[in-house]
Amino acid sequence: MSIAGKTILVTGANRGIGQALVEEALSRGAERVYAGTRRPLPHTDGRVTPLTLDVTSTEEVQAAAESVASLDVLINNAGLALYEDLSDRAALERLLAVNLYGTYGVTQAFLPLLTASKGAIVNVLSLAAVAAVPVMPAYSVSKAAAFSLSQSMRALLAGRGVRVHAVLSGPVDTDMTRVLDVPKAAPDSVARSIFDGVDKGEEDIFPDPLAESVADGWHGGVAKALERQNATLLGAAPAAS
Repeated sequence: MSIAGKTILVTGANRGIGQALVEEALSRGAERVYAGTRRPLPHTDGRVTPLTLDVTSTEEVQAAAESVASLDVLINNAGLALYEDLSDRAALERLLAVNLYGTYGVTQAFLPLLTASKGAIVNVLSLAAVAAVPVMPAYSVSKAAAFSLSQSMRALLAGRGVRVHAVLSGPVDTDMTRVLDVPKAAPDSVARSIFDGVDKGEEDIFPDPLAESVADGWHGGVAKALERQNATLLGAAPAAS
């Protein structure tokens, strides 16, 4: 899918990867970019529409969906990272509220528009979804759940013509990772790679050097093979009662 002439919505668009995604969409000729944030900011480019959107607020999500007339690409980028350990249930619930249920709620709200446009959903996740990062265990759990959600969406929405992309990134130089003393990718570079992956129709996008190092084994690996096999069970599933 070429981004030129398309309408894009980015959640968590005020900084880091989200802000870079807005700028990259503009540079690729997007017709309209909705920048969803808790506290919208003005933008110098008239193609950008700031959108009040706290992904944990059912009311704000619904209001945002009602304010958008058409949509080609939804990018679920809003995320939360905490370093609490698994003894803190409240922290886990906060992470799930944003990283899992936020993605679910926004997607469900905008799904009618995406179905009409035969559009795409891009869920910005993390390599922590595949292998937990022990210093961020609750974050890893939430991203693993969001990845499972992405895989199910991919299979269930294929019949509607809606594509689902999962972004599995390594550390990116944002506020969330400043405390980690590890190599980090630049947000603008990651944003370019994400849109390149969408353009190429890649189901799982590995947008940085660390992520790329596992990509070759991933595409032909067990997890991907099982995902494809499990998707074939849809035809044999009993009808919902």
